[in-house]
Amino acid sequence: MKWASTIDMTEGKPYTNHDDQKNRGETKLQPNTTIIGVGSNAYLPNGWFMIRKVDNVIIRNIKVTNPCDLEPEWDSNDGPGNYNSEWDGLTVDGATHVWIDHMSFTDAPLTDDKLPLGKKDKNGVAKRVQCHDGALDVKNASDYVTVSNTVFEKHDKNDLIGQSDSNTSDEGHQTISFVGNLFRDIGQRAPRVRFGMVHAANNYYVGSKSDPTYPHLYSIGTGLRSKIISDNNVFEITGAAACSCTAVVKNPNTDNPEGNFKDTGSIVNGTTLTGCTAPTAVGWSLPSGYPYPKLATSQVKAAVLANAGTGKI
Repeated sequence: MKWASTIDMTEGKPYTNHDDQKNRGETKLQPNTTIIGVGSNAYLPNGWFMIRKVDNVIIRNIKVTNPCDLEPEWDSNDGPGNYNSEWDGLTVDGATHVWIDHMSFTDAPLTDDKLPLGKKDKNGVAKRVQCHDGALDVKNASDYVTVSNTVFEKHDKNDLIGQSDSNTSDEGHQTISFVGNLFRDIGQRAPRVRFGMVHAANNYYVGSKSDPTYPHLYSIGTGLRSKIISDNNVFEITGAAACSCTAVVKNPNTDNPEGNFKDTGSIVNGTTLTGCTAPTAVGWSLPSGYPYPKLATSQVKAAVLANAGTGKI
């Protein structure tokens, strides 16, 4: 199936509330489906993709503006108090054999700094309304998912692998590859992993700890029982110490033991990544014959900038 130009799920009739958005905003992909955007103008501005409980799906070359929940809910028990929103740009939910390639995900034009101040938290601080959830999340024992050559930019909580510490059925699943992607001005979760066996290779991360809208907190989240193999990733994060693993790799929930992370060849601000706190006993290895570009670290930045995103296939 070919996706040409812009497909606006509102059909010119703006959503009226959360329920209306829920009913009209989703593009649900069927099994054994391939969708490829035509040229550089394939675009989903007011909706999201759902790949749920199906097998054999390919989606390529489409730009997505991450959906903005019209009615985000205030949760006073989320830390000192925070807004929680629904819908990701793309969700893989209990699906298998999925390839997501040459896509682009961004909050722009409605970036977080353009949202109004809302409720005050327990510390008396007015919190900015947060209408965005994830960009691309994978959950519920999904398997054999590849995310490649994709641009993620201007977003906070980007890629969540495994939605809950209590969802132990994810153990032995969530087999996912992130290869050749650009993470630009991403606050966190690139990805944040629970339980999953994740391979992150030849990705380029660029951002700043002091960015006024999307300050970098961490890139790869070593959550509960995560099993992450990292190869030749390049981190250029302003404000992070050169070589500092803990500036870019951390356990997002210190109430639980840190998951496992094993790296080869990655660099932070030009220097070999060192000083990780995560145990390295990931308990799995890349399958024999598993194909991916295997670029030298020195080649990653230029290759990703030249190849990632829409309009390049």
